[in-house]
Amino acid sequence: MQAGGSDGAPKSAAVSAPAPTTTGAPRGNLVNDFRQFLLRGNVVDLAVGVVIGAAFGQVVSTIVSGLVTPIIAAIGGEPDFSNLTFTINDSQFKYGLVINAIISFLIVATAVFFFVVRPVNALMDRFRTEPDVAEPTHPCPECLSEIPRRATRCAFCTAVVQGV
Repeated sequence: MQAGGSDGAPKSAAVSAPAPTTTGAPRGNLVNDFRQFLLRGNVVDLAVGVVIGAAFGQVVSTIVSGLVTPIIAAIGGEPDFSNLTFTINDSQFKYGLVINAIISFLIVATAVFFFVVRPVNALMDRFRTEPDVAEPTHPCPECLSEIPRRATRCAFCTAVVQGV
């Protein structure tokens, strides 16, 4: 019997598989890599945001159940929405809890909009570098980027240009 492939042909050096390389997976101390991952700014920021968001959600839920619901109850006559239910075939549907959750969501969404989204949008508008969409532009003679006609210096390559 000959040594070789499954068809009985002798093994050739040109057909043999290459030796495995060691340049695939990163090497290093697992603990150091994990610590570096945890201490990245975006991971820490996300963790802080989640914790603060959970605490804020709890505060809003308490405000809804302690203040908003009684105010609505004074107007509408129902003192506690969480007790509102209906029953079909011995299955109880607690739609009052859904009403409380919707009120909580609307309060959180309103707070996020007025205390986060609007201030961030105002800040981004203040530091915006690109021109308004309606403002006429022309290409920079150096880098060919679109710049406002009134610009005297290109924002991309800092070349001095003639303003129109």
